[in-house]
Amino acid sequence: PPQVQPFLPQWLAQPKLVQKRIKDNLIPIGDVPGIHPRLLKKLQMNGIESFFPVQAEVIPAILQSASNGYLMGRGGYRPRDICVSAPTGSGKTLSFVIPIVQVLLDRVVCQVRALVVLPTKELAQQVSKVFNIYTDGTGLKVVLITGQKSFAKEQEMLVQKKVTGYCSLADIIVATPGRLTDHISQTPGFSLMQLRFLIVDEADRMIDDMHQNCLNQIVRAAFQVENDSGSSMLFQRTKPGPITAASSCYPQIPLQKLLFSATLTQDPEKLQQLDLFQPRLFTSVYSEKKTLGDGTETEQDTSKKYTLPEGLSQCYVPCDLNSKPLLLLHFMLTMKFSRVLCFTNSREASHRLFLLVQAFGGVTVAEFSSRLPPNERRRTMKEFEQGKIQLLISTDATARGIDIKGVNYVINYDAPQFIRTYIHRVGRTARAGEVGVAFSLVLRIQERRFLRMLKDAGIQDIKKNPVKGNSLKPLVQQYEEALCKLEKTVK
Repeated sequence: PPQVQPFLPQWLAQPKLVQKRIKDNLIPIGDVPGIHPRLLKKLQMNGIESFFPVQAEVIPAILQSASNGYLMGRGGYRPRDICVSAPTGSGKTLSFVIPIVQVLLDRVVCQVRALVVLPTKELAQQVSKVFNIYTDGTGLKVVLITGQKSFAKEQEMLVQKKVTGYCSLADIIVATPGRLTDHISQTPGFSLMQLRFLIVDEADRMIDDMHQNCLNQIVRAAFQVENDSGSSMLFQRTKPGPITAASSCYPQIPLQKLLFSATLTQDPEKLQQLDLFQPRLFTSVYSEKKTLGDGTETEQDTSKKYTLPEGLSQCYVPCDLNSKPLLLLHFMLTMKFSRVLCFTNSREASHRLFLLVQAFGGVTVAEFSSRLPPNERRRTMKEFEQGKIQLLISTDATARGIDIKGVNYVINYDAPQFIRTYIHRVGRTARAGEVGVAFSLVLRIQERRFLRMLKDAGIQDIKKNPVKGNSLKPLVQQYEEALCKLEKTVK
């Protein structure tokens, strides 16, 4: 029977298309309308002369939705929510940092007006760093809440108790879900009732996991009615709906949701849960029409659900279980790959592989996993970026969304089980218009399923790259010695 296509709401069916090719479509920052001179200067000081296509589209859209100041939408209407689906490394962070800082520049009282929720501590740190650069000298306060400090310490960073009551110490909060929900429920005086922007980065992951509940809690807190103080709040928020006499007599701060992801789900039901208001979708995930020699257009495979960075080449190596470590060593030592990010499917696998490569010798290797304390992870990152570490072995949890400079190769030591995992892993290289190569080591029994998974996602251009057994022979003896060494240390 023919598959039933879910009915796509119009905004999903007719998105605003954003150019995919980053390098050919850079827009000078001065050409993007409406950006505050102060921020233009900051961008230049940070070496940014032009915007990527996503930024050039999304920044004006967010600015426009707050053109009457943040208390009102345009023409008194509630601003539309915004979804952005664009490949890894296409500049999503600046797309929301710049307009949010600009909209809040002229705020008088410090209140939580923007909240960014991210799935991992690393990502949250990365985003708060960018916010700090652009709020520096503006008086706007950015607070990072990821559970790296004690709960009490975080409470002190968020609110201050005064004789007159509590006051907020944060205009912009960057947080991971767990810690944030704790503050919503346990921190006296912590209020989201003035929240104007809710940014959900890596949105598909935030919708998928247990985080949906977190998003519900945020929205509940944002629309809460003040009851304890007895004074009714001036800006009483009502959930959007038909305008009533009551709802129109107060100016209302609208709550606008901005969702960003490299793999924004196309599943309308999932997006429905987010309860979006007349959303606009910006996407560079689409197929391009190709004009044939005779002038007729052919629609390239429309089922392309995901785009990969332009500069990425993809290969896979069919292999068996025992030759996997040898293949990795072959790439590192014989082929002299440098700046390699290597993924395994579990923390244990990652640790074991790290010990094995270390025991073999000749490769500067480090592991990057949730076993390590954050400061060690930061140090490892830095050394990798400086080229002191040639091979970084990681799990998906740690590397998702993280911007590592100068990755030349991504090696999938364990073939990923889901297409999304594949997209995010290989997207750690070829960022911001650079080139990069992704190798996947695929067991022969996985080969059909792996290729099928890519084909279903519209990824055609992966090359088979077999490695001959005799090129691994020279490594075998030393490898077996390393294994013995490893067994001893493990015991």
